[in-house]
Amino acid sequence: MNIRSLRLAATLAVAHAAPLMAQTPLPPVAAQKPHVVTSPHGDRQDPYYWLRDDTRTSPELLEHLKAENAYTEAVLAPVKGLREQLFEELKGRIKPDDEAPPWRMRDYLYSTRFLAGKDYAVNVRRPAAGGAEQVMVDQNALAAGHSYFSLGQWDVSLDNARLAYSTDTVGRRQYVIEFKDIATGKLYPEKLTGTSGNVAWAADNKTVFYVEIDPKTLLTKRVKRHVVGTDPATDVLVYEEPDESFYMGVSRTKDEAFLCIGVSSTVSSETRCIPAASPADPFKVLVARERDFEYDADHVAGRWVIRTNWQAKNFRVVQATEAAVGDRAQWQDVVPHRADVFVSAVEPFDSYLVVGERRDGLQRLRILDQAGQSRDVASEEAAYVMGIGVNREAGTTTLRYSYTSLTTPSTIYDLDMVTGARTLVKETPVLGGFDKTKYATERIWVTARDGARVPVSIVYRTDTKRDGTAPLYQFAYGSYGISTDPSFNSAWVSLLDRGFVMAIAHIRGGQEMGRAWYEDGKLLKKMNTFADFVDVTKALVALKYGAADKVFAMGGSAGGLLMGAIANLAPELYRGLVSHVPFVDVVTTMLDESIPLTTNEFDEWGNPKQKPYYDYMLAYSPYDQLHKASYPAMLVTTGLWDSQVQYWEPAKYVARLRTLDSSPSPVLLRVNMEAGHGGRSGRFTRLEQVALEYAFILQQLGKTSAAATSSASAR
Repeated sequence: MNIRSLRLAATLAVAHAAPLMAQTPLPPVAAQKPHVVTSPHGDRQDPYYWLRDDTRTSPELLEHLKAENAYTEAVLAPVKGLREQLFEELKGRIKPDDEAPPWRMRDYLYSTRFLAGKDYAVNVRRPAAGGAEQVMVDQNALAAGHSYFSLGQWDVSLDNARLAYSTDTVGRRQYVIEFKDIATGKLYPEKLTGTSGNVAWAADNKTVFYVEIDPKTLLTKRVKRHVVGTDPATDVLVYEEPDESFYMGVSRTKDEAFLCIGVSSTVSSETRCIPAASPADPFKVLVARERDFEYDADHVAGRWVIRTNWQAKNFRVVQATEAAVGDRAQWQDVVPHRADVFVSAVEPFDSYLVVGERRDGLQRLRILDQAGQSRDVASEEAAYVMGIGVNREAGTTTLRYSYTSLTTPSTIYDLDMVTGARTLVKETPVLGGFDKTKYATERIWVTARDGARVPVSIVYRTDTKRDGTAPLYQFAYGSYGISTDPSFNSAWVSLLDRGFVMAIAHIRGGQEMGRAWYEDGKLLKKMNTFADFVDVTKALVALKYGAADKVFAMGGSAGGLLMGAIANLAPELYRGLVSHVPFVDVVTTMLDESIPLTTNEFDEWGNPKQKPYYDYMLAYSPYDQLHKASYPAMLVTTGLWDSQVQYWEPAKYVARLRTLDSSPSPVLLRVNMEAGHGGRSGRFTRLEQVALEYAFILQQLGKTSAAATSSASAR
């Protein structure tokens, strides 16, 4: 038995409080093979580079990944019963036969329904005037025989007769588009392959536009026009994007008068449109792209409504006539720029405008009428999230919106924009005896080391003691300007009911506090993201929200980069870390433009072919900065077919980490061999990974019992 296995045996002995079996599980040892990663600024040795196999067929690779899974299962074997109990808890809070509130589009009411015992939804509709229900997509039937299934986008022709929908059965986000006659259920013979899943009908009810992706980089490259019933080989190319830093999509405006191609990068965007009734017309640019100029446009009531950062760092809303839309000098302010408010979303109606705004880090809604008068949609909680719901009818005076908080399940309201009267449509049921009055949420501010004030959302049971003895679970993302809002998560109840305090750190790199908050956490300021998270951890412990020796943290994807960075910067602060599909090999990935997403993200991370970015990225890249240290216990997950963060990044990271880690705590890699970036599909199946994560965390605290604790006072 080697030194590391002895350390692991000691840890397991403490955790289990029982004699160990004679055989202690040993972690797989990945072979080291010489490989040089070249760059204009120096070469680096990467002995685990061989774990990359683009075909995912190498017997040596697959055996290694299977060995990693076997090791993870062996280490977690003592908490098998707890893991099963957690899964049943998580599943037991979900109503098995639930249905989303119907929403109207033209003459039909559309809804999504889950059936008891089924993992996937059924998409249905019925005539608004009354009549028989029609099944549009039975996702359970489509998923049959597949280990993974995802319904992408669907769109109904303007005469309500035909359906276009896209599916992915691998997890690689390469969608197949099919067409269906809704009344008869008959499928048309052709299939559009190699697409992003994005599709939009023209007004002739036979022409669709879709986005074709590059088969290797998975970049959205071309928009094509297809006539239903014809051979896809004859589809017409209508636009090809030459700049590989841009994403692309197709859509119709809210009034269905125009079809538009939208392209966007991290710092720029552009929209080109045609009348929906003239699908053969060439697309025309609304406003030409410029670096650091972003906009998105919608059309209602004869006017263009545009959200833009032109002369407005935190964005503003303008409107323009069709003749004047291309001339920014003729744009008219509807929602002027404010330094303290970030305009995050816009929903235009014929007579009203609904604006999503971030103020003090919270997502709120504001309603404006034609006279320019405005009012906020009210809330009663300290930390919450409001979102614009499904509002497909431009002529209505009713706003559908969502509301949630860390203690309030997702709730749907209809608001009469004329009278202000609010109607509760549905609060998502949470089964298993959940009582939201037993939980409390707070919002505090932590001063980071450079003086920035970081908002933190916190939730705990009201009977959990605030004396510095509770275990703490801290979560964050902090990249791409994506805000991590304090929304309800029924899975968290399993940890809250076991005495945990849960905290969301709204760190820089997100956009909670406006555009500057995002820009202060990207490119050559990325270290602020990691420093903020560490400073929040220290503050929460100092304020006695959690015990210093019971702090756990979780992040996924770019949040997994965060986990890797804090593990190197402050390993002593954390009892355990969970990294889902983590982006940890930053420099090597960003040097390789054949890898999906690389070129799209130069303006997020920097281009390492330029020395200032190379040096800066190398200084925080988790894989490159691993060093001899006592690291926290770690659970790292990945999917073999991940298109966003390739599986080999976490696989290499774990292999190297084990050679440098002096801690007796386990480092586990769980590889889903049948899924991609989002993990396993299906509403219940995906909960197995959550149960795995929570069992791992509880095992580190020495809790191996399968019995659930119903209240903190029972501990």
